[in-house]
Amino acid sequence: QVQLVESGGGSVQPGGSLRLSCVVSGRLFSIGIMHWYRQAPGKAREFVASVTASGSTYYADSVKGRFTISRGDAQNSVYLQMSSLLPEDTAVYSCNGNFGGQPYWGQGTQVTVST
Repeated sequence: QVQLVESGGGSVQPGGSLRLSCVVSGRLFSIGIMHWYRQAPGKAREFVASVTASGSTYYADSVKGRFTISRGDAQNSVYLQMSSLLPEDTAVYSCNGNFGGQPYWGQGTQVTVST
């Protein structure tokens, strides 16, 4: 059984920063590309960022230059450093990976950006 557990969400004022974490556990042979997605109230889930096993990164245009995705030294964790946060970044953020041909999702962590 593979589990993804996110943490680090919270409430912050516009312009603030947060760091999200996603820890992967379970019977894993390897961890390949990992993703962060987000879903705002009333909107479809959208891609935020990806990081490959070799460290290559990809970002949605809306977060490019403000968010940084990275992997932990143990390779079983993924981080999302979010800076210059905007109210439109408010959403539930979830990490995602594909293991054994199956997609797995974490439970999500709420990020709220407001005055």
